[in-house]
Amino acid sequence: MPIPNTIDEVQSELASTGYVCGRALATVVFLSLKLGRPLFLEGEAGVGKTEIAKALAKALNRRLIRLQCYEGLDASSAVYEWNFPAQMIAIRTAEAQGGANREALNDELFGPDYLIERPLLQAMRPDENGAPILLIDELDRTDEPFEAFLLEALSDFQVTIPEIGTIEAPEPPIVILTSNRTREVHDALKRRCLYHWVDYPDFDREVEILSSRAPEVSENLSREIIAFVQSLRTEDIFKKPGVAETIDWAKCLLALDVVDLSPEVISDTLGAILKYQDDIAKINGSEAKRILDESKKALEEA
Repeated sequence: MPIPNTIDEVQSELASTGYVCGRALATVVFLSLKLGRPLFLEGEAGVGKTEIAKALAKALNRRLIRLQCYEGLDASSAVYEWNFPAQMIAIRTAEAQGGANREALNDELFGPDYLIERPLLQAMRPDENGAPILLIDELDRTDEPFEAFLLEALSDFQVTIPEIGTIEAPEPPIVILTSNRTREVHDALKRRCLYHWVDYPDFDREVEILSSRAPEVSENLSREIIAFVQSLRTEDIFKKPGVAETIDWAKCLLALDVVDLSPEVISDTLGAILKYQDDIAKINGSEAKRILDESKKALEEA
């Protein structure tokens, strides 16, 4: 599918996949697609940064290639590896047969048959459906040397394999980088990208998101769930629940045939929205009842 021509088309295409976004996010996505610039998304975990890459790939019918970042990730792990076990078998087979041509064997061992392509190299390859979506997820988990390498790779959209040479993308991939901001990403990399902070949605937007992702949940229960979760985000807890937790909780309540929130139901299902025991212990019991009462009162007054 071709790149959308307007911001409204971006919103419409994303909505068709179940991803509901505001105009500000749709605008920066549109500009990223139109200008061919990487898109850098920061925000709390669970607000939909990763999902937008998945939705965009689905909307545009493009291949999604995901590089999940972690501490210690280096260039070779992100670009390519050689299939060492297969190379050793080929060497031993050649030795057993005797009279192997060393130069020919070397060319074979370091050729395409033994090359394991990792996400960055995969993203450089041509695709019949158009440039793939390259998702570089949770970049803040890596360290500065990898950032420096990534800065160069995203500048030229090419990678070099010493044994083969330089491989350049015939069409640059659509690049989306995400960060949970556990540390600051270097300014040089940010300057290469269009930037957007993905915040928690407001009440009406989150109702719309939940309706899209869990349409079986009744309107009344949806509003109660979101009012409670949004109140919970104002509490002094270690990890505030994201939109992903809102959706998970709604599906859990649906599976339990819940039609109305109660302190007992909340106590039984807190593990769907809070992921740390200290947070659960703090909110459980009377605190959950207080937050529920306040959120229900706010809904009545709205």
